[in-house]
Amino acid sequence: MQKTFIRYTFFIVTSAVLLILLVHFQYSLHMLEEQQYDTFFEKTEQMIHTLENNREELRKMNESLDEDYLTRARAAAYVMDRQEEITVDVPQMQYLAKLLNVDELHVIDENGIIVSGSVSQYVGIDMADHRQTREFLSILESDDEDAFLIQEAQPNAAEHRIMKYVGVARKSRKGIVQVGFEPTRQMEAMSRNTYDYIFSRFPTDIGEELFVLDIATGEVLGHSGGMERDFGAEYFQPEHLAECKEGAYKKGENGDTLYVLSREYDAILLCAALPKEILLRKLWKHVFAALNYLLFIEAAVILLLNYLVGQKVIHGIHCIIEDLTAITNGNLDTRVAVSGNREFEELSAGINNMVKSIVRLSDRISAIIEISGIPLAAFEYERGVSYVFNTSGLSELLELPASEAAGLYKNSALFDRYIRKITEHPAEGEEDIFKISEERYVRIHMSETQEGHLGIITDVTKDVLSRRQMRYENTHDSLTGLYKFSCFKELAEGIVRRLSSGRFCAAVMLDLDYFKAVNDTFGHDAGDRYLQAFSAVMHSMPPEHFLCARRSGDEFCMMIYGCEERDGILRYLEEFYRVLGENKVALADAEPRAIRASAGFACTDQPDCEISELLRRADEALYEVKNGTKGYFAEFRSGKQG
Repeated sequence: MQKTFIRYTFFIVTSAVLLILLVHFQYSLHMLEEQQYDTFFEKTEQMIHTLENNREELRKMNESLDEDYLTRARAAAYVMDRQEEITVDVPQMQYLAKLLNVDELHVIDENGIIVSGSVSQYVGIDMADHRQTREFLSILESDDEDAFLIQEAQPNAAEHRIMKYVGVARKSRKGIVQVGFEPTRQMEAMSRNTYDYIFSRFPTDIGEELFVLDIATGEVLGHSGGMERDFGAEYFQPEHLAECKEGAYKKGENGDTLYVLSREYDAILLCAALPKEILLRKLWKHVFAALNYLLFIEAAVILLLNYLVGQKVIHGIHCIIEDLTAITNGNLDTRVAVSGNREFEELSAGINNMVKSIVRLSDRISAIIEISGIPLAAFEYERGVSYVFNTSGLSELLELPASEAAGLYKNSALFDRYIRKITEHPAEGEEDIFKISEERYVRIHMSETQEGHLGIITDVTKDVLSRRQMRYENTHDSLTGLYKFSCFKELAEGIVRRLSSGRFCAAVMLDLDYFKAVNDTFGHDAGDRYLQAFSAVMHSMPPEHFLCARRSGDEFCMMIYGCEERDGILRYLEEFYRVLGENKVALADAEPRAIRASAGFACTDQPDCEISELLRRADEALYEVKNGTKGYFAEFRSGKQG
């Protein structure tokens, strides 16, 4: 009988394992695709945000510089109209150009000829001879004494050097005063707006490819270089990629399959692709892990059942037969186990004679729990009865000392108060789960009847700790232990919304200075230690005033809150930089070096302020610091140009 039972059990459990594995496979594939979609969507969203920020930055810079250049040109014209002898002396023109902080200074007569300038070889050039210079003749043709022309940066006519020229009309006579600049800042800002530069700022996973296509022409405008791909292939054309807005698989000419997401933005397609084989590699890793767990559980269940059948059933049959004589002789304390097999049916007459000798309920429950192997305990106490009926594992689950448990079991009123005290405060984020100690969580189910109370307690420590660990991993960065940026934004949004009258908070964006040099010089392991040392300083800040997160790479952010005045934010930032200055990190055999970081922050006392806007302001302030002195912090100032 035992072999037959084990054989059928093996068949049933194995079938269940295969079914669970199939369901797990389908579910895991779906979850991986959703996870990859979310990852791609977030990256394309960041790309769009970067493009918009860079364009706005370039526009503001151009407006500011154009106004500054025009002012210098008019200042030069003013000087020329009052000291005309300068116009015939190249050294004096060079001296004046230096005073005005311009790279070139030219005077053009009414015929469009450069008659004097700070660059001697340009003197005598006819402005009408070249397309680049010809545009300035419109000033001579204008009757407006304040006429001017600001030309976009382009190669100049004489040396094909990239220059930006501004010309204004002279007031004392017909003519033009022209100044020239090397547009270094504008060229740098334009370089940051290229797709290749933007892609260099976005980390990609192994095998992952980010690329941008012109919708009209199908031209690849830039890509991250994560895959060796022929972007001229059919499945990289706009009409095919447009079908991937919700994420789709595309098969290439060489038989490989990619998971692709595309987003349309401003006449371009932002795309992200990952080979399906990498997704499947992750999937099979999950499936094989689940298979190992299931096989282990199956083996444990079969071995346990084999043991239980042999020890508790077959052996029990012979024990019952031996005990029948004792029961017939009146020994009603003898305990027997009943089953539906043939041996027990032979003893049915004797079992019927034992109905009047039912064992106590707690003993029966304890036997069932011991057989199941489940960490479970039960208790019952009736109104008007002092004794508490309980199973043997109750004191262990509640972590009660034997002496204290014995006292509670003898007084149902004390036991009731004890249980109700435990259930007053559920564990954080749970409904019917309660914390017994740092090492144990239990679920308590209680039902109340007219007769009394019945309760069941199960040990759910493993499940609770597993869920908490999963929540922690979903919300915290694995390298630094800081909050992830997505979680940080949600928490920061709540902080702003809960701002009370007269209270201030600030969003702070931080960026490590020269971090790339650390990685390039000492290696990525040293770079990780550098990041961890910086995050340790963030961890040391008082949590009641600091919310810290890692945004990406060497970018971090903080929310400083709970300040009664704006100066309190400055004091906290100064304290942060003081502690940062005292902490050094050893990168190699050389002496430990100080950690340097730049920061920008934006304050608010308005609970309706959008966190995204606050972060944007802080980011602008950070940009100013990074392009200035670095190594310290600055506050966002509204209306600031450039």
